[in-house]
Formats: sequence, C-alpha cells, structure tokens
Amino acid sequence: METVVRPRPLQALAVFAAAVVAAALIGVLGVTGTSSEYQTLDRPGWAPPSAVFGPVWTALYVAIAASGWIVWRRVGWSRELLPYAVQLVLNALWTPLFFGAGARGLALADILALWIAIVWTVLTFRRVSTWATVLLLPYLAWTTYAVALNAAVWQLNR
Repeated sequence: METVVRPRPLQALAVFAAAVVAAALIGVLGVTGTSSEYQTLDRPGWAPPSAVFGPVWTALYVAIAASGWIVWRRVGWSRELLPYAVQLVLNALWTPLFFGAGARGLALADILALWIAIVWTVLTFRRVSTWATVLLLPYLAWTTYAVALNAAVWQLNR
C-alpha cells in the first residue's frame, strides 16, 4: 500500500503564495519602467493613475493565493487546480507582452484568454468552495475592467 504524503497546510499556503509572487515578479522584475511607459501612452479618460495598480494587484494576489489554498485543502493537488495554474501563467505573461514587447494586441489576446481562464477557475472552484469562489470575484471584476482598458489603449496608440 502506497502512502501519499501531503504538505502541511501552512507549507501548502507558502507554495500558493510563492506561485502568486512568481507570477507577479515576472511582470515587476522582468519589465522595467512600466509606470513611466504607462504615463506616455494615450489612455481613455476612465483609465486609473499608475499608482492604483500596485495596491490593487497586491490585494488581488493575496486573494488569488488564498483561494487556491482553500481549494487545495479540500481536494489536494487535483485537476480542480488546473484552471488556477493556467490563469497564473496567463497573468504572468501579460506585463511582458504589453510593456516589455509593446505588443498591445497580443497582450489583449492574452488578457482575454486570462479572463476565460478566471471564469473557468471560478466555475471549477464553485463546486469545491464558496469562499474560494468569492475570493476570485474581485479578480474577475478587475480583469474585466483591464480587458476594456487594454483594448482602449491599444486602439488609441496604434
């Protein structure tokens, strides 16, 4: 009989936090000057100032990590975490595409795929935990707004 060893809950929380931090750091460390570049772009009147993004994303990343951890506590490392992993990868790609490569159209395709992956994650997590689902709703709302902002900036700067 094979024994399955599961990490302790706090160790697993550290894994989810590390995954979210890694996704965030790809954008923060992989691309420099995002704030100053954002200031040079033509933006719609409803675009937030660059100072808003750091606090918003910090809160969202905490919620994303907690959500994944809650699901892990219920079902372990299982297929329910696949959409979670997909959305983290797509999230990590957006900043290098939008700012690093200046590929605003490709970044729009990425963020649309991210939005779909978040919806997939929400629907998957809904079957496991209401709290995990609720924690992702601000992320879905912000990403919905970010899709519109990405599209508007792309159109204004073509």
